[in-house]
Amino acid sequence: MAELRLQDGSRVTEPARIAAHLAPLGVTLRHWPLPEGALARELLAAQVLTDAQKEQLLGLVEHRFQALQAESGYQARDLIVLHEELAGLREALAKFSAIHYHDDDEVRYVLAGAGYFGFVEQDGTQMLLKVVAGDYINVPARAEHWFVMGDAPRIKAVRYFTDQAGWIPVYTHTPIVLA
Repeated sequence: MAELRLQDGSRVTEPARIAAHLAPLGVTLRHWPLPEGALARELLAAQVLTDAQKEQLLGLVEHRFQALQAESGYQARDLIVLHEELAGLREALAKFSAIHYHDDDEVRYVLAGAGYFGFVEQDGTQMLLKVVAGDYINVPARAEHWFVMGDAPRIKAVRYFTDQAGWIPVYTHTPIVLA
């Protein structure tokens, strides 16, 4: 399950308390069951996936996409697979490790691995949220945030879009005080 680290150094692990900290920013965090079965276990455990395997894994969570389409109008989705041996990983992650926002929601359903979303609160303080397998997160448009992988960079996550053009980062130049 997710864990939230506040700027004062305290940690929050209770889902309701995490939700209370994220609510003023409009961030939604849910925990969904992972797909089950031998194929799901195989795909989730593999470090690298072919395009065909990515489509298989997306098919196993298609019901989530359909629900999000009906609920929020999402039009597209894809699967990102990041790991420490991926060529260009450092450069790709550098785009998102500085504080930025998007003109569209940033929506992820983490299927394997973990990552960290940092947020800037209204008063300027910051918090860092660890998301893990099963976590669904919706960072609303224009919310100041950043994303880092941590010491063991490995994540498989479905990204959902209403408009991929609105997902370009706009950097705010706010310094990060939590790492």
